[in-house]
Amino acid sequence: MHVILLERVAKLGQMGDVVRVKDGYARNFLLPLGKALRATENNKKHFEGQRAQLEARNLELKNEAQAVGDKLDGQSFILIRQAGETGQLYGSVSTRDIAETIIAGGISVNRNQVVLSTPIKALGLHNVPVHLHAEVSVKVTINVARSAEEAERQAKGEMLVVREETTMEDLGLEVGAALAESDGSLGDR
Repeated sequence: MHVILLERVAKLGQMGDVVRVKDGYARNFLLPLGKALRATENNKKHFEGQRAQLEARNLELKNEAQAVGDKLDGQSFILIRQAGETGQLYGSVSTRDIAETIIAGGISVNRNQVVLSTPIKALGLHNVPVHLHAEVSVKVTINVARSAEEAERQAKGEMLVVREETTMEDLGLEVGAALAESDGSLGDR
């Protein structure tokens, strides 16, 4: 299906471009959200008549997003979660959790604007991109910790999850000692 873009869409095109997209993408995403119109002659004429207003609205939305982005860029937010000794969370941190935390911090964002390729499942500092507008993206730091004190220590750069490492020599000595105690006979019963 051919559509006319009413705003910039990432990896697709700029405002006013006529692009070919799959029918489902147009019907289920672009058209219902008002990001595009079907590319008919009437819609092309209508778009050209409305182009100045659409560009003004897009510029206004971009300026608003830029103002929010200036306040949000580089900020750090703390999420308290339960986790095991190895730092693995008993659950995960999703885009909804991050959006709610940012909103609690006094900045209005939608959970669809928070971009996570996979949910956060470990303690630590995580850089998360937030797309406020098609042309405005910022990064925030999400500090996932078990307590507020632990979050402060993580923010200072301290490693809280220490993994115990056993070398092959340590294992060799333990196995050798166990064999010596059992008289070296494993198969005799």
